Amino acid sequence: MHKALTDLGIESPIIPVVKDIDVATLGNLCVDIVLSVPQLPPPAPEDRKAYMEQLSSCPPDKQFWEAGGNCNSAIAAARLGLHCAAIGHVGDEIYGHFLLDVLKNEGIGMVGMVEDADVNSSNASYETLLCWVLVDPLQRHGFCSRADFSKEPAFNWVTELSGEVKMAIRRSKILFCNGYGFDDLSPALIMAAIDYAVEVGTSIFFDPGPRGKSLSRGSPEERLALNKFLQKSDVLLLTSDEAESLTGINDPVLAGQKLLNRGARTKWVVVKMGARGSIIITRSSISCAPAFKVNVVDTVGCGDSFVAAIAFGFIHSLPLVSTLTIANAVGAATATGCGAGRNVATLDKVLQIMRAANLNEDDQFWSSLLSRKPGSHEITILSKTAINGSGGGSNSVSLQKLIFELLPKLEPPRVKDTVPS
Repeated sequence: MHKALTDLGIESPIIPVVKDIDVATLGNLCVDIVLSVPQLPPPAPEDRKAYMEQLSSCPPDKQFWEAGGNCNSAIAAARLGLHCAAIGHVGDEIYGHFLLDVLKNEGIGMVGMVEDADVNSSNASYETLLCWVLVDPLQRHGFCSRADFSKEPAFNWVTELSGEVKMAIRRSKILFCNGYGFDDLSPALIMAAIDYAVEVGTSIFFDPGPRGKSLSRGSPEERLALNKFLQKSDVLLLTSDEAESLTGINDPVLAGQKLLNRGARTKWVVVKMGARGSIIITRSSISCAPAFKVNVVDTVGCGDSFVAAIAFGFIHSLPLVSTLTIANAVGAATATGCGAGRNVATLDKVLQIMRAANLNEDDQFWSSLLSRKPGSHEITILSKTAINGSGGGSNSVSLQKLIFELLPKLEPPRVKDTVPS
């Protein structure tokens, strides 16, 4: 009888598979319960926990439920035509069933963290993670989750990557993770996913979000995992404030370049600057795109939607300014709605914003931002009025020309009329 290679101390070779999943998200699957409240929860942890337990004692009407967390990015990506999968844990209860139904209706596959069908679903630690999104009369937001009151991740009972999870990572072009993933998965498990993605040639996208600062000051395991993300990610996505918190540099371009130089595999650092726009920094270039002007209703989910469009551009090898333009449009489209989940950008709304071509141009801001650039970097900036070409040390790209080139890539194919026989 032949012994298995692993019995002989020999690692089995990784057999290549077709990468038929465009984006897989890791962890951070939750149900948002969005409620209007007379006042936000108290700041003291004990009082906040009691407040949340009081809310949880009676499940609110389903009209207040929404898919949250990494579901936002997956839904936005699926609406751009990408094939998506969500890797994570949802419980076998009403909230878990709701989340699975939402993902299925959006065409997103679900990959559970465990293969054992006999897990103790009655245990609270196996229940779907809820996030209470509380809105006061001044439209200020407060957030409560059981993960806020535990030193351990919500699903710390997941200790290794299952065969199904590994296969999903192998089949994916991109594995997307964000800082909130540490709320439900252990740093050791997250690091195992990073290492496996690198091993099987899956690109890693990481958005530390507000958790980046606390992770940089967290436990030794959290700091190690954060550093591994910063080293091994192909694409880093941060706000300008988050970039500053991780580098100590308040210039987004210089902060992005420091992060880029720190990463062993990093190809892009994407810095989001809200109403100003966004930039992509590579080792040889800086690409800039002002934001679109829209009537902002709610900014929840804008960053998650933005990630989906960056993934779209990365997968389709679009020019960097084109990628930023789509991402800005997707973020803007989400901002015109209320809440995230199924309320993130639709393709129709994205196309509408792009065709309107209403850029928030601020020449003084961009000139100041780019004045301290290293001379060896090629600079490209999107402009509504510019004619394609060079000027003032940078290349200007016409928005109208860019949109003309992008729309065929984004618009769904039309079904040809058939002539009855």
